[in-house]
Amino acid sequence: MSTTITDYFDAYARDYRYYKGGAWCYEDGCLYRGLIALYEATGEQRWYDHLIRLVQGQVSEAGELAGYTLTEYNIDNVLPGRTPVYLSQKTGDPRYLIAAKRLERQLQSHPRVKAGPHWHKLRYPHQVWLDGLYMALPFKAELGRLTGNKDLIHQAISEMLTALDLMFDAPSGLYRHGYDEERLQPWADPKTGLSPAHWARAIGWMAMALVDLIEATEGEADQAKLIDKLQALLPVLGGLRTADGRWYQVIDQPALEGNYAESSATAMFAYSFLKAARLGLGSDFATVGLEALASLEKNALLPDASGRTVLQSICCVAGLGGFEGRFRDGSSAYYVSEILKDDDIKGVSPLMTAHAERHLRISQTQPVADVLAG
Repeated sequence: MSTTITDYFDAYARDYRYYKGGAWCYEDGCLYRGLIALYEATGEQRWYDHLIRLVQGQVSEAGELAGYTLTEYNIDNVLPGRTPVYLSQKTGDPRYLIAAKRLERQLQSHPRVKAGPHWHKLRYPHQVWLDGLYMALPFKAELGRLTGNKDLIHQAISEMLTALDLMFDAPSGLYRHGYDEERLQPWADPKTGLSPAHWARAIGWMAMALVDLIEATEGEADQAKLIDKLQALLPVLGGLRTADGRWYQVIDQPALEGNYAESSATAMFAYSFLKAARLGLGSDFATVGLEALASLEKNALLPDASGRTVLQSICCVAGLGGFEGRFRDGSSAYYVSEILKDDDIKGVSPLMTAHAERHLRISQTQPVADVLAG
């Protein structure tokens, strides 16, 4: 299956069209994360070539970002900035640091809740969403490391820990998708400000943010607090798997009508478990990640009607509040009502990064059969 999945990724990147017509957006940034991970894990030039071809269509020689407007204050737009940080370090091309600095300027004035974390977007005032932790905080830490700006690194750690404290649901050991500090949103609990359900992909974004931030904050005093959060979360997640090793769209309600094994969250958790194991945070985590990847390949990476291999069972999008004439109430029933989209990048990207982690583990430790055997 390894050769097959590699060919799938290559074809996907070859045929990829910018998610929003070429405008700077987080979805394209997700693909870039996958290509970087594959290149760093394998050293194969094709992944780097795909990356450069696509990024140079969005970052001009002057470091301008296609279709980007700072004053939209959209936290999603920060995620793809991790790629210019990477390419600045790798190539020394000044355009990339200029591009990253544009996004740093957004964060300098991007609105925040009183406790510190950034609003999700200007049009979602006073709200923190788990997705936004992945969109902004690893970027802050990685740019801080590149430029020697310790304040950015410390901001990232502090904002992550604060957001997790705000959004933690103690009875379940999980985290809620959204938090409204003003308790103005109809989806927000009037006492806690939290949205009502546990959406798997929101927790997946957060888990990836945690493991990436842990890697980017090596040697920092509060890194241990991040590790504690991840080591508390992963065993809870491990206990919520489906019988075949995946995770449900509404992660803690297997009996919910319409609930299903969702591929993007499963790939995100596979990546998080495997990377946590590589970072030495728990030897048992690797088995969970490997089993999740194997289950995705068997049950969701399948031919479509045309015969092309696609990743199935991906929730296209989900959120909170008004969007395109619809109110998203954050209920469990809402999350299972959202449409599915084969090969959506939000599923393919974490599959790439999880596969890259598996490749690193196999190449650096032992044969995959031995790993799967425990």
